[in-house]
Amino acid sequence: MRLTIDVPVTVDRAGPAPLAVQVAAQLREAMRTGGLKAGERLPSTRRLAVLLGVSRTVVTDAYQQLYAEGWLEGRHGSGTYVAEDALPYEYPAPDRAPNQATDHATAPVAPGDPLIGDPVIGDPVIRNMVDLRPGRPWVSGYDRAAWRRAWRSAGDLPLNAFPDPYGHPELRELLAGHLRRARAVPVDAGNVMVTRGTGNGLDLVAATLLGPGTRAGVEEPGWGAARRVFASRGAEVVPCPVDEQGVIAEALPDDLRVLYTTPAHQFPLGGRLPIPRRERLLAWARRTGAIVVEDDYDAEFRYDVAPLPALYGLDPERVVLLGTLSKSLGPDVGLGWLVAPADLLARIAERRARVADRTSGPVQRAVTTMLERGDLDRHLRRMRLEYARRRAAIVEALGPHVRGDTAGLHVMVALPAAVVPGLVRRAGEHGVLLDTTERHHHGPTRVHGLVLGYGSASLAGVRRGCAVIRSLIPPGEA
Repeated sequence: MRLTIDVPVTVDRAGPAPLAVQVAAQLREAMRTGGLKAGERLPSTRRLAVLLGVSRTVVTDAYQQLYAEGWLEGRHGSGTYVAEDALPYEYPAPDRAPNQATDHATAPVAPGDPLIGDPVIGDPVIRNMVDLRPGRPWVSGYDRAAWRRAWRSAGDLPLNAFPDPYGHPELRELLAGHLRRARAVPVDAGNVMVTRGTGNGLDLVAATLLGPGTRAGVEEPGWGAARRVFASRGAEVVPCPVDEQGVIAEALPDDLRVLYTTPAHQFPLGGRLPIPRRERLLAWARRTGAIVVEDDYDAEFRYDVAPLPALYGLDPERVVLLGTLSKSLGPDVGLGWLVAPADLLARIAERRARVADRTSGPVQRAVTTMLERGDLDRHLRRMRLEYARRRAAIVEALGPHVRGDTAGLHVMVALPAAVVPGLVRRAGEHGVLLDTTERHHHGPTRVHGLVLGYGSASLAGVRRGCAVIRSLIPPGEA
């Protein structure tokens, strides 16, 4: 842990600006120019107030303003720090936007390019960039005291020689209650299985229901991992078209055994499937005998809209509901859930036991403690506010181009096809990592633009990244 530093701040009581504004402005300038570096700890509000000879309220107001702007971050029980992304940065000038004759002729960014797609683990270049790719949550905002308490409780339990393929009974009860509170899903613990996450749950379903000669549908564009999971189990993967609201039930073939869909926040376009279309989708499933796999990812995070009922709650006999803590708490936790009809869940559990697939017992115990004590619910409330600020910054900066901003941790930024490759490459040169809709198509790209994630970058990083993107959009498209 870095020591608290002396801050270069003075106040002028005779000056025209309020004292809190003076303090905030000087701290902001010090961070902007590198006088205060990312990760350095600032004095407490009480100590700085004494040093400056002002009231504590003055310093508190200044800190709160800088926190709202993303320059500062709080750490539970530790103090106030310069945000990790609060680095000196030179924005590209507006007249350096991509040129039709040069930048748009640049070769498209390939999925393996380090400026797009999956991260290069340990790459110092990646670590020092603003990462606006989707699928990455903010893992620094958790309550460390609650986390330590959860793991102490896990350490008090003996190891289990015969893990239950369904998961710990106490945790299944608590997850059922969590789904009733958070998603209004009328679910019984007997329908819940504890998994290692969405990918694990989807593979368990695929291994039970699919095989050579079967056909499985995935939204187009959609989550590439779902296509890979189904293909690995021998199924023919069928791209199923979506529009701005989600999957189009009328376009679904009748011979699908399984359909994977993201109705709460379509990935990557961000649409929410309206209730009439949910009912038509379920009518298709009942008519054809297909199982709909509902990935309820990011459903805990909604902005300015009321939640829509989960598909599982509308028809628990035709739907398998998948959820995970990877976005709400962190992917390193490795815990999720699978909700399914009892007979299908029994088949999945039997197969799971045969292949010795299991969820870590200590992890289950730790999450049980967090749910019992309300720590997870409190964490979700904090993160909703945090993510709402970042989402608002994107809408403010790129509003005319933003789609699908009512939920989740990413938005789509619609742009002409010719603009995207050069913009992504130039943004990378200016320290901003981006993803595109092209990478999430199974076939030819139908929808063009950026898939902009705001989970892993701080508010200051999101704002800087959006400023870079905005400066690189050609004037005629702004």
